[in-house]
Amino acid sequence: MFCLVAAAFTTIYIPQPVLPVLQTEFRVDEKSASHTISVVIFGMALSSIFFGKMADSYPIKPIILIGGIAVTACGIFSAFATSLPILIVTRFIQGLFIPALTTCLAAYLAQKLPLEKLNVVMGSYVSATVAGGLSGRLLGGWISPVLNWRFAFLSAAFFVIAATLAAAYLIPGGKTSDESQYNSIKFTNLIARKDLLRIYVVAFASYFAFSSVYNYMPFYLSNPPFQASTSLITMMYFSYITGIIIGPFAGKLSNIFGSGKTLVMGSLIFSLSIGLTLFGSISVITISLVGVCAGFFTIHATAAGLLNCKLNSGKGRANSLYVFFYYLGGSIGITLSGYAYNFMNWPGIVALCIMIMFLPLIVGLLEI
Repeated sequence: MFCLVAAAFTTIYIPQPVLPVLQTEFRVDEKSASHTISVVIFGMALSSIFFGKMADSYPIKPIILIGGIAVTACGIFSAFATSLPILIVTRFIQGLFIPALTTCLAAYLAQKLPLEKLNVVMGSYVSATVAGGLSGRLLGGWISPVLNWRFAFLSAAFFVIAATLAAAYLIPGGKTSDESQYNSIKFTNLIARKDLLRIYVVAFASYFAFSSVYNYMPFYLSNPPFQASTSLITMMYFSYITGIIIGPFAGKLSNIFGSGKTLVMGSLIFSLSIGLTLFGSISVITISLVGVCAGFFTIHATAAGLLNCKLNSGKGRANSLYVFFYYLGGSIGITLSGYAYNFMNWPGIVALCIMIMFLPLIVGLLEI
């Protein structure tokens, strides 16, 4: 399951380190090139609720197989896209099916695991998303200078279908919950709970800021005064390794200090690190990206664990709502940050992201 989640997330971020390359090849501006990322995230947001319902009422293996085949096919089509609109449409369809490999697995884990292990294991699930995010960025960034960014999509498609077949064979079958539970819990019931709504706000705001920083960082570094190469920009994504360590560690911190204090700590580290990216030094920016990852994945792992600890039933729907708000925040963040970047360049993105980070900070204070 770890490999399947990692493979799914690999496909999301392949274009990110080569966005300046796509901008040049398709002769578009930064905001248009960034749609190759934002539409995938938007597609995931739209379909996450649907797959949350599926996870609550159907066995997991057929869902994984359908999702894996669709994601693989779209990855192959993306590799042969001849124009940016075709690439964007294909990526959007791919995003619609990725929750079959991610949201459903999160619900499956939440239902099958004992409560005392849930925080740590959900942290490990977050680590799988980190591993995938790093792999996608490295794959796109390292293959592009040697061959072409299109080969990265083909490689990722192979990883997805291999992990899909392995997971479908190895994962125990069965539904994540019984049918009576599926009928008794409604999305409106979940949204009406203020304690859950606060967690959804955390998911929205944190990924809003995180996706914005990492999506426009290649443009920031490829322009003066840095004029960094694609290879150097790709190396910056090694800061993502921090998230692999932080995921399970954040779960342990939540068990020791409480989720509220952990959210506050993560929000402060995240905000401070975003501010540090304004220093005109590659070394300082490298350190700041480590802090951005540490803060973000502390927030994300803590929020995911806190959500499932508050639930006795309807975990498929609750997790799908979390994913919906999470990726909706990422899609809106990339879009709004595009306007901020066009208007004020990188300082505009920094200001916007720090403002939105007040939301998880406030929620953390309320949870103490």
